[in-house]
Parts: sequence; C-alpha cells; structure tokens
Amino acid sequence: MTPVRREGYKFCQDICIPCYDTDAGANLKPAAFMDFAQEIAYWAANDLGFGYDTLHVHHTAWVLTRMHIHFEEPLKWRENVTLYTWHKGASGLFYLRDFDLKDAAGSSRVKATTSWVVIDERTRRMVRPEDLKDLLDPDMKVDDAIAEPVQKIVLPKGEPGMTVERTVSYSDLDINGHTNNSRYVVWAMDCLPKEVTDSPVKDLYINFVKETLPGDKVLLCAQNEGGAWYVEGKVGDRTCFLVKACF
Repeated sequence: MTPVRREGYKFCQDICIPCYDTDAGANLKPAAFMDFAQEIAYWAANDLGFGYDTLHVHHTAWVLTRMHIHFEEPLKWRENVTLYTWHKGASGLFYLRDFDLKDAAGSSRVKATTSWVVIDERTRRMVRPEDLKDLLDPDMKVDDAIAEPVQKIVLPKGEPGMTVERTVSYSDLDINGHTNNSRYVVWAMDCLPKEVTDSPVKDLYINFVKETLPGDKVLLCAQNEGGAWYVEGKVGDRTCFLVKACF
C-alpha cells in the first residue's frame, strides 16, 4: 500500500487488492477491508493529534465498538482502489469515523461507518468525551459515507443452528494484546455454510462488546433469520461480540 495522504479533512490511501485478501471467488474478504480501515484510521488519527502514541501517553486508547460495512459491488483481486476516511466528531458517548473505498473510475464500492470509545488502559473503563476536549473536536461538520450510526444488534429468538469453539491464539492478537477486531469477522464467516459464503456479502454489522484474551475459549453460535445470518461470540455466559451478515 502507498503512504497515507491528506485531501482536505479526508485522508486517503491507494491500494491494489492483493490475492491473499480475496476469497475463492477472487472477491475482497470483509475482514480484509477491516484491516485496511484499521490501518488508515491509525494514521489519520495520528496526523490529527489524537492517534495511538498521543493517547498512550495519557494511558488511554481507542476501542472500536460498532461497525457497519456496505458493499456496493464486490472488489476483485488486482483492482486499484483508493480508501478514504474522515473523523466525524462525537455522538453521545461515541466518536464516529467513516470510510469510502472507491475504484479507479471514482465509484464507491465499499462504504462503512464506525463508532469508537476511548478507554483508560489501566482501569479498562471508558473515558467520557467531556474529559477529552483538549484532544478531540466534538463539533466537526462533515459528510457521511453512511449517515445512520451503527445500532445494537438484536439476536433472533430461538436456539442457534450451529456452534463452534475457538481458542484465542497468537494469530488473533493485535498490538494491545487482545483479539483484533477483524478476527471476529473471520471467525463469524468461518461459521457459516459454504453455500452462503459463496455469495458476496452486501451488509455486515458488528458489535464489539468485550475484549477476548490469549487462551480464552470463545463459543461461536450461528443462526439464520429473515435472510440474515447472526453470529454471537461468548466466553462463558458473557457476550463478547455480535455479527449480522446479509448476502
């Protein structure tokens, strides 16, 4: 990938879709888009003065809590695209950031909106926006990739159709020592029948509820309702994440 550059209030990066980020149909995997988004968000926040290094000095860190990805049209291996991102300020307890992945013709192929909180690394508790006014501007007025903030996922009633257990291991971990957010989507997609994942994803919703750590045994429970697939990840009785996928 090329270096991140700034265009007005947006940051962008040129990407050529690599083979290792595509599936058997040569389509970009949802988790790969999340990896792209995570990296450019890091650089954009750093340039604006509230990135990883700045927050770490104050014993705080960004935590992604919710995400909605809308795939306008599947992206293919070797396509040249440009990923845009911008900070949208605060909304209640959350900070919002949007993404727009455009092809060489300038058409939007993937759009996403995300909700973040800042936590105290020592207590693992959330830091309220009013305590971060010196670092973050809560009143930014910008456009939307997806206007509606991500909502809480409500699971269908009834028993899940299938369950799988995963143990958090080396390949799942990020620089904070817990499971990287994109790994939950990898796990969720692995739960679904092949005849489902053979079709491109249209919309993906994720709620990140509780971090998981090395050695945690995560029970994945999948079920289908109304054409959408739901996957819940649990450690013991506690929900750690929820995914809703529409194909």
